[in-house]
Amino acid sequence: MSIKFPAKLVEPIRQFLHIKESRLRERKEILGKQDPFKDDDRLSDNTDDDEAAEQFGHNNVQGLQVEIDRRLIQIRKALTRIKIGKYGVCEKCGKMIDTDRLTVFPEATVCISCEKLREK
Repeated sequence: MSIKFPAKLVEPIRQFLHIKESRLRERKEILGKQDPFKDDDRLSDNTDDDEAAEQFGHNNVQGLQVEIDRRLIQIRKALTRIKIGKYGVCEKCGKMIDTDRLTVFPEATVCISCEKLREK
C-alpha cells in the first residue's frame, strides 16, 4: 500500500520550497561578495590585526555558506520526494512524517523518531 499526500496539499509546499531555495541561493551569493578574501582592494601587507579580522570574516562567511548548502540539499531532497510522490514519507522507516513536523520543517525527509536515532 502506497501512502502519499494529495497533490493539492503538496503543490503549495513545492512552491514554498522553490521560493526558499531561491532565497537561500541569493543569500549565499551575497555572502560570497562579503568575504574579505574576495575583496579586490585587500592589501597584501596587512597588519596582524587586519589579517586576523579578515580571517575571522572569511571563516564566518564560509561557515554560513556551509549551513546554506546543507539547507539547500535538504530542500532539493524534499523537492525530489515531491516529484516522485514520496513527500511526507520517512526515507528511513517508510512511515508518514507527522504533519506538525512538516509544518515547521517542510523540507523534512525523515520522521522525528528516525531523526533522533540519527542524532545519537
